[in-house]
Amino acid sequence: MLKISNMNRFNIFLLFLFIIGATSCTEQKQEQTSRYEIFATPAKSGGTLYAYPCNEITSKTPAPEGYQPFHISYFGRHGSRYLVNDSDYKNILEIFMQADSSNVLTELGKNVLLRLSAIWLEAEGNGGKLSPLGERQMKEIAERMYRQYPDVFAEDSRVSAVSTVVERCIHSMEILCSHLSELRPQLSVSWDADPRHTSYLNHNTEEATQFRSSQNTWRIAYDQFVKEHVHSQRLFTSLFNDDDFLRGNTDADYIMWELFNVANSLQNMQTDVSLYDLFEKQELFDLWQCRNYSLYVQYANAAENGGIMMKNAIPLLQNIIDSANYFIKNTGKGATLRFGHDGNIIPLAALLHLENCYNSVNDAQEFYKTWSDFKVAPMGSNIQIIFFRKDADSDVLVKFLHNENETLIPPVKSDIPPYYRWRDLLEFYSVITSP
Repeated sequence: MLKISNMNRFNIFLLFLFIIGATSCTEQKQEQTSRYEIFATPAKSGGTLYAYPCNEITSKTPAPEGYQPFHISYFGRHGSRYLVNDSDYKNILEIFMQADSSNVLTELGKNVLLRLSAIWLEAEGNGGKLSPLGERQMKEIAERMYRQYPDVFAEDSRVSAVSTVVERCIHSMEILCSHLSELRPQLSVSWDADPRHTSYLNHNTEEATQFRSSQNTWRIAYDQFVKEHVHSQRLFTSLFNDDDFLRGNTDADYIMWELFNVANSLQNMQTDVSLYDLFEKQELFDLWQCRNYSLYVQYANAAENGGIMMKNAIPLLQNIIDSANYFIKNTGKGATLRFGHDGNIIPLAALLHLENCYNSVNDAQEFYKTWSDFKVAPMGSNIQIIFFRKDADSDVLVKFLHNENETLIPPVKSDIPPYYRWRDLLEFYSVITSP
C-alpha cells in the first residue's frame, strides 16, 4: 500500500488550494464582470444608477510626436439624478407606513421605515432632477477635459453644445458649458436644447421600438429569467411579520424591487442613509443580473435583437462625423458637446464598437460576463473622441475615451493604438452603417 507522509499530505493540500485559486482567477479573467465585483462594490448593482466612477480614471497615452489635439466630439449622459419620479420613493414609504399602522413590521421593518422617511425628506419634489452630485460631476468632467486638452479650448475655438429637451440633460449641459466658460472666459460657448436635435440625439427606429414593446420578442424569456433569479421571501419575512398584509395590495417581489431601486439611488444623493444591509450579496447580484439583462436586450447588441438597436445611433454617428469633418476641413479648433440618456449612449457605444460595448451573445446566463450596464452607462457616462493633427494637410489621428479612459475599436487595425487614423475609421463606419 502506498504511504503518504505528513509532509506530502501538506504539499498535496497546498497544490489543491493552488488549483482552486487558479481556477477562480481564470474564471474571473474570462468574465468582463463577475459576481465578486458586485460583492465587493454593492453600488455597482445599481447598473445605470451607479455614480460616475471618477476614481477609476487612468493616465493617458501621449500622442505620437508632433500631433496636437484640435477637436473633441463628446456625447454624455446627464449626471447623477434622483429616481425619475417622486413616487419611486413615496410608494414604498407608504407601504411601510401602512404596515406600521397595522402593526405588522418587524423591528428591522420599523428601522427601515425610519430610513425611508429620512430619504423622503431629501427626495420629495426632486424626482428626475439632477442631484448636487450630478452637478459636481459635470463641473469635474469639464475641468478634466479642459486641463487635458487646453489647445482645443483656445480663445478662438468654437464650442457648441446640444441637449435633449429633458431637464436633467439641459441642466447637465448648462453646468458643463458654464464651467468651461469660467475656465476660459474669452471662449465662445453656445448651447441649445431645441426639440429638433432629438432626431439624432434620441433616435429610435420603428423596428427597435416594436421589438421592445412586443410581448412575443424578448419578454417571455426575460420573465422566466426573473422568476429564476428573484427570491424575495427572505427579505419580506425580515421586514414584515404577517404574510396576509400584502394580499390584494402588492407582493413581496414588488417590495424587493422598490427597495433595491431606492437603495441604489442613494449613492447619487446627499444622504448618508444606506439600505444595502437589507440584501444578501447574492440577492443584489441576481437583481442586478435581471436589470442588466433588460438593458442589454433592449438597447445594446444582444444576439436576441439581431443588432437592430445599433441602428438607433446611426443619425448620432453621422452628426459626429459631419461635425468632425467641419473642423478638419476648416482647420479650426473646438468641441461639439451632446447630452442625452443611457438609452442613447448604450447603442452609440455598440455602434462605435468600443471595446466590451458591442459583444453579442444569446445565452442569458452569460450576459453579465459579456456586457455590464454600470461599465457602459453609469450616471455621467460619456464618450469623448479626440482628434489630433500635425498640420493642416497631415493625417488626422483619433483617440476614443469611454468614461474618460482610453479604449480601443478592436475591429479596426492600428499601428499606433490607442490612436487610429481617421480615414480607417470612416471606412469601417461607412460599412457597418450602410443599408
